Amino acid sequence: MIKIDARGDACPLPVVKAKKAIAELHGPGEVEVLVDNEIAVQNLTKMAQQKGYLSSSEKLAEQEYRVRFTIKDTPVADTAVPGKVKQQAEAETCIPDARTDTVVVIASDKMGEGDEELGKTLLKAFVFSLTQQDKLPKTILFYNGGASVTCEGSASLDDLRELAKLGVEILTCGTCLNYYGLTDKLRVGEITNMYVIAEKQLQADLVIRP
Repeated sequence: MIKIDARGDACPLPVVKAKKAIAELHGPGEVEVLVDNEIAVQNLTKMAQQKGYLSSSEKLAEQEYRVRFTIKDTPVADTAVPGKVKQQAEAETCIPDARTDTVVVIASDKMGEGDEELGKTLLKAFVFSLTQQDKLPKTILFYNGGASVTCEGSASLDDLRELAKLGVEILTCGTCLNYYGLTDKLRVGEITNMYVIAEKQLQADLVIRP
């Protein structure tokens, strides 16, 4: 079996790496590819269907997926496809990555000033609205009171899980979770630290604070 780590690779790299590994089999065998979002899983699965390979996928952890190809016959070499046509074929295999270099910062369990219940309703609507956008944020950061939004009992868990499936990075401040006694109640995304929180915002093209 050939194993490929394509986590962090943008489309079409996971597909290109998988096709190259399959070609290196020179006959029946298996290729396993690790990726970090469901879009990449869909792209790899689509490629397998187009080529007639058997494939299966499994979610191993948050933002970690395994796609396994089983090749029963000798793969057809891609060298028979002219360069430009080959590139076009690979591009067509890809579902566009809708993520932008935007970071959303949620520092409270409510949105705006004023009535608390209204603020919570607005924040829930905001998170849901993110799932409906053509362009998604790259990362959503949760800290201070916002840490509870990624935890058990949050009204936004389903929407955040959907965003995570689409490749959006969900990060919650570990110090904040510990302060509020929520460390064991985190239900979506990963725990992070203030260095990463600062770094993500400094490197972003746009930071949104609802």
